Amino acid sequence: MAHILPETPPQFLPSETLRVFQSLKTLPDTFYIWHHLAPWSPNAPDFLAIRKDGAALLIKVSSAAASQALHPAQLLLLQDDPPRLGEAETATLMQFLQTVDLPEDAPLQTLVVFPNIPHRTLLQSRPERTDKQAQWAGSELLHSNTSPTWQDFFPTQPLSIAQIQRLREHFSPEIIINANMTVRKPNTQRLHAELTHYLLDYNQEVVVKNDLEMSTEGKDISRDFRLNIVNGVAGSGKTLILLYRLRLLYHLYPNKRFLVLTHNRALCHDMESRFHRLEGSTPESIEWQTFQGWCYRQWPQTPAWSSPISLNKQREIIRQVWQTTLKNNALSETQLLSEINWIKDQLPLSQQQYLNSDRRGRGFGLTEEQRLQIWNALNTYQRLLKEQGLMDWGDVPQAIWNFCQQGSITLPLYDGILIDETQFFAPIWMHILQKALKPHTSHMFIVADPTQGFLGRKATWKSLGLEARGHTHLLRKSYRTTHEILQFATLFYRMRLPDEKDEDILPPQIENMPTGAFPQIIRLDSPQDEMSRVVNEIVALVKQGYPRKDILVLHANKSAAEKLIAALDHKLGKNAAMDPGSTYPGNYVRVTTLNAGAGLESPIVFLVGLRDIFEEEQSLRISDAEREEVMRDNTRKIYMAATRAGQRLVLTYVGDIPTLLQELGLKEYEPPPA
Repeated sequence: MAHILPETPPQFLPSETLRVFQSLKTLPDTFYIWHHLAPWSPNAPDFLAIRKDGAALLIKVSSAAASQALHPAQLLLLQDDPPRLGEAETATLMQFLQTVDLPEDAPLQTLVVFPNIPHRTLLQSRPERTDKQAQWAGSELLHSNTSPTWQDFFPTQPLSIAQIQRLREHFSPEIIINANMTVRKPNTQRLHAELTHYLLDYNQEVVVKNDLEMSTEGKDISRDFRLNIVNGVAGSGKTLILLYRLRLLYHLYPNKRFLVLTHNRALCHDMESRFHRLEGSTPESIEWQTFQGWCYRQWPQTPAWSSPISLNKQREIIRQVWQTTLKNNALSETQLLSEINWIKDQLPLSQQQYLNSDRRGRGFGLTEEQRLQIWNALNTYQRLLKEQGLMDWGDVPQAIWNFCQQGSITLPLYDGILIDETQFFAPIWMHILQKALKPHTSHMFIVADPTQGFLGRKATWKSLGLEARGHTHLLRKSYRTTHEILQFATLFYRMRLPDEKDEDILPPQIENMPTGAFPQIIRLDSPQDEMSRVVNEIVALVKQGYPRKDILVLHANKSAAEKLIAALDHKLGKNAAMDPGSTYPGNYVRVTTLNAGAGLESPIVFLVGLRDIFEEEQSLRISDAEREEVMRDNTRKIYMAATRAGQRLVLTYVGDIPTLLQELGLKEYEPPPA
């Protein structure tokens, strides 16, 4: 069976085009077939067929009836000059070829298919064909046991790789990746071949175009919504795929309502801005939100919204609870905080449900007695919050769920919900969002990197209320970064977490990746030196001509990140550096925390404040079990941060560089050439 995109034909296809679609699908797997989808580019061939050897055929389908097939002599008897058979279809093919602008001798054939007219009748209706005119084929072509066959219409010679790319660019504009949508380094070989754009690869295109149907007409839908899950390594284009799929859905179904969600504001702003560049506008039918921001919009008038407390405030109250309830227990403050947050990430639990719950991947075990003690501590913690009129971030989805169950609020309903960085979405978040999907016709499209976040703790899609079997796509090839950067990040991950198995993570394919500078490190004597050095290096880069928007700083410490922004503004001018979570993308140096950096990307990345991370792991205040869990989280965090870099990665470290980083062969920092 041929590889055909999309795998299932759109519902709105004319019957003649659908019959051709089904016929092409029966070709051997040495054929790759594309059906034209871009609604913003309607005057195009219906199909592009490329054989494995590179031979290509453009196909236009005619809806002409058999009664329209007249012998040339009959045409002379007509007083009027009716449209000639195949004239419009041929004109479309010729206009398309002019836009592609291939050399005149390029071995590309064109074909007009007439599913309603027998082949012999068709040929009798056509004046003699010249070599440059489109071929014609009648209804017999759609039957595998008759002549002519599809093979008969392909050229004997293949197109070059560059010619195939130009053809695909024009036939499928929905897969073009413009330069401003990626941080890939320009490839001199591609520029020499006059290829100015990148395209989604075949696997990415499959994900974009798979299961686009949003109607139940003629279908037996057994589940409430269609689900597509994309697990991809860092830099595999997950966010691009989400945005390109959204654009297709928006154009195919302009009256549908879509919600795009992620977990942090910086990525939300970045995605909305990229879609605006891609589409040229931000349609009102598409909402862009963080999950917590979306919850805020659903909050009822009563009780009034109270801004959730900061993490520092939460730790202060947890410390108070721990001292009064668990001080003489083996459980630490950190474990209590972690467990309370985990409980709030689930659907509301009773005491018995918590005692029986599966805590797989939590990093530390609990006896039944310890679970009871934590449950009592949770009640004490919630009482203290209530007495002060406070709530934490975990209370927000819990409250939204209860409001829905009580009928206090009615969630808006969406035709499609698309989620980026889903590995950070808790089970209760996903259950709430399923309530916001229109039954039977809606889509949930989610992308994730299973080496990070919630999924990195061995959680499953099933624990998020989703049945992933048969609905998951894997993307192992990274396009964002270089071989050296991804190899460094991967080795760092594996050396720090040697017990992680391939089935627990998604190992990347690093073969045939573009090469570049090896990750570099700057050793410093104090945090003040670290701040000054990073500022000076960034100022030097900007003076050399590097755009500010091409520099991203990820800091382990939030307050230090804020000071770094102020220092850069002092040296480069007001708003030269900004937190991307506070505004939309622009020509400024982006400075944010590691926690808020997931999903972002940049040609040059500075990873700052690593000493804070490594010191946290060596603290004498935490147990061995806690240390192991902290180390897991930090490893995933650093892996994520390192893979944000497209071309250069620079780490800074105050004090003696840890042995592991030395073993990974980090180079001493050298400024990039001007």
